[in-house]
Amino acid sequence: MASDRGEFSSRFGFIMAAAGSAVGLGNIWGFPTQAASNGGAAFLLVYLLLAFILAYPVLMAELIIGRHAHANAVRALQTIASRPLSKRVGAGAGIVGLVVASFILSFYAIVAGWMMAHCLGSLAALAGFDALEAWLVGFSLERNALFMLVFMTATAGIISAGVHQGIERWSSRLMPLLLVTMLALVIYVLTLDGAMDGLRVYLLPDFSAALAPSLVIKAMGAAFFSLSLGVGTMLIYGSYLSDRESLPVVGGLVTGVDIGIAVLAGFLVLPAMYVALASGVEIFTPTGQLISEDTLIFTVLPELFATMGAAGALVSLLFFFLMAIAALTSSISMLEPPVAYAIEEHGLTRQRAVVLISLIIAAISGTILLNFDALFGLVIAATTRYSQPLLGLVFCLYVGWVWNRNGLLQELREGAPRVEHTMFWRIWPWHVRFVCPLIIAAIFVQNLL
Repeated sequence: MASDRGEFSSRFGFIMAAAGSAVGLGNIWGFPTQAASNGGAAFLLVYLLLAFILAYPVLMAELIIGRHAHANAVRALQTIASRPLSKRVGAGAGIVGLVVASFILSFYAIVAGWMMAHCLGSLAALAGFDALEAWLVGFSLERNALFMLVFMTATAGIISAGVHQGIERWSSRLMPLLLVTMLALVIYVLTLDGAMDGLRVYLLPDFSAALAPSLVIKAMGAAFFSLSLGVGTMLIYGSYLSDRESLPVVGGLVTGVDIGIAVLAGFLVLPAMYVALASGVEIFTPTGQLISEDTLIFTVLPELFATMGAAGALVSLLFFFLMAIAALTSSISMLEPPVAYAIEEHGLTRQRAVVLISLIIAAISGTILLNFDALFGLVIAATTRYSQPLLGLVFCLYVGWVWNRNGLLQELREGAPRVEHTMFWRIWPWHVRFVCPLIIAAIFVQNLL
């Protein structure tokens, strides 16, 4: 069945695709400032620990379900269930996951469009087209709608080419390009005045802050959301994975690459913020917290680039190019789950499924843009803060409680014949059964509060 649906042709291609799904805008702009505001290196240590305590086990749950079924999330959850009720619940959870992934992509396409516009704005500045630059970096309905559509078209174009020629091919190109661009920016920024102050904030531990209960919950959430868990993106990628691959190994590699890029982003963003401070740009909120997220990306850093003259326009171009790549590698993973469902459950061709679902998501994005103040934050909160943890909890419960233990072991043996003799098998089954649901429940309660 896998060959008819498409399959990753190499371990490298799968890791680049899965890591690309995990590495998104949040890794680059959110994680570094979160670390710096919560104990620096101490937060990093807690985050790294929790990434393997929570994120890796849940990632493994999605990959195992996906590869076992070689099908979309709805059919996959039904496949591992043995009772009518658990089959219906699994199907319902799978459909909710597809809806959530589509809504995440609807606001993600808007933000990614901003990145593309700022990237082209930097290019316009280099060419001396000041009026065009002002329109590209300004906030307007026309600009937002245009670049949202451009971004959705690029995403749809990759997905329409299929697993090997589309997802794998482009991920294998874009992820190395992302890494090279990020490394070049890190090296350059570290040569500027003020960069060492940012490094000290990022790397010097404050254990009193890092051991606060609220911070541990934040680190749990960062580790969980870092790997795009809970909406079936990793499940559908797992469904395209060869039975010859060892799931514990490839899951560990994906987790390692994602964490590595998030940590590397800290060596770019935090020094850049303190370079901005040295240049007279304010980087703190009135409450004393470091500025983060959209204000950081679209206000603080552009002000820094403006102080750097012609070199600033080039650095700005590279930075927003980096952000656009990170957005694109994530967006293709969010479009694929509903496309796969439409193909497998409703018999659409891949091209028709891509066009139909892309148009629906673009329409949702357009609705958000027309009602920006009311809907933008609401959609983000409803999908990432509440829906993702609950769906991640479902995956854990199905692997830990619904799926027969012997069936689970047999699936793992496909690529790792001696897996039952490893530390992974001694720890992971009970861990995903008891520990992960408790941690996810804690994240959800913390979000409610």
